[in-house]
Amino acid sequence: MGLNYLAFAIPAFFLFVFIEYKIAQNQKKANVFKYESTVANFSIGIAERLLNLFIAASFYQVYDWVYRNYALFDISSAWYVWVLILLATDFVWYWYHRLGHEINFLWAAHIVHHQSEEFNLSAAARITTFQAVFRNVFWCVLPFIGFHPTMIITILLVHGAYSFFTHTQMVGKLGWLENIFITPSLHGVHHASDEKYLDKNYGDVFVFWDKLFGTFQKEEEAPKYGLTHPLKSYSFLWQHFHYYLEIGEAYKRATGFKAKWNAIFGSPAMMDQNIRPILERKFHQNKVKQKSNKHFRIYLNIQLITVVAMLTGLTLYFNQIDTLGHTAILLFILITLINIGALLEQRKWIYYLECFRLILILAYVFYVLNIFSFVILPIAVLITLERTISLSKIYIKYVFAYQNSKV
Repeated sequence: MGLNYLAFAIPAFFLFVFIEYKIAQNQKKANVFKYESTVANFSIGIAERLLNLFIAASFYQVYDWVYRNYALFDISSAWYVWVLILLATDFVWYWYHRLGHEINFLWAAHIVHHQSEEFNLSAAARITTFQAVFRNVFWCVLPFIGFHPTMIITILLVHGAYSFFTHTQMVGKLGWLENIFITPSLHGVHHASDEKYLDKNYGDVFVFWDKLFGTFQKEEEAPKYGLTHPLKSYSFLWQHFHYYLEIGEAYKRATGFKAKWNAIFGSPAMMDQNIRPILERKFHQNKVKQKSNKHFRIYLNIQLITVVAMLTGLTLYFNQIDTLGHTAILLFILITLINIGALLEQRKWIYYLECFRLILILAYVFYVLNIFSFVILPIAVLITLERTISLSKIYIKYVFAYQNSKV
């Protein structure tokens, strides 16, 4: 099987983010980036790219199944059809996107994209696998109409590339182009939490749909980015699942069929705003966000660089790696991403996650070398070090010292 050259999109993404960061520095707009938030953005994007490796092929298979069995028309691949499919894709996106803001269980998947209080290219990475699955259900409309699956996949790649570049403040207003295309300024409005900007500019490429359906808004005052009720946590797990927990709590509190229905399918605007603070206290996600210093960042960056390198390699050689290799890399990266979030949150259980990750690595190496029974040795060493020198206390003291020192 050949190499997957889409792997090079991963380093390209980081290159563009770096270029944007340097431009922001030169323009004296360093506040466009915040280290902790950017790392959280990267972590979510890495997880989505990782998990999509295992399910992306099924998206094409679903499109192909719909196309072969239910296509209403046999649409050709003439040049003008590419224009039609671009318009159709953006139209479907508009309604997927709008419903993603108007229905609770869809918003639970999409809210992650809006959590960043900084609007930059790294925020474009805040896509979850849940969101990818939901929107691919909507994309099934395209093969149902009669567009060939290969055309759909191609246009979705173009669509995704375009929307990536709309997540930046380094490009100002673009004059007459804003009457046709969604520009960074217009998409920044969509990411704003200001009341006048809420639920506006759902289009991904074109502004036609927003103007047609009454959701268009130009940028006037400088937007305040993020959620109307910002999260108090950089936790990888909390950012992914907090709204599902809120829906669960709302459902549990609801009395009667209609109220329970609304907890799942109702509008996020109707969600009881007292639920999140209660859950934040319950799950200890209500800490005051702290800044990290240079030494702590080096320690965290090593982990981030490691998972990016592993993800790039896994993507490139995916078809040449066996199932065990897939599983080991998947677990290692996910554990590391959880660990990165826990480091930012300074959670004391980080040590146990670190130990598990170390044992996982050695277990895989020992298995490959046909000496799996020796995996008991590192476990015994860790237990011995804990009993003799309190390794966990040394590790936690070392890690926590970074956050407690001056930035």
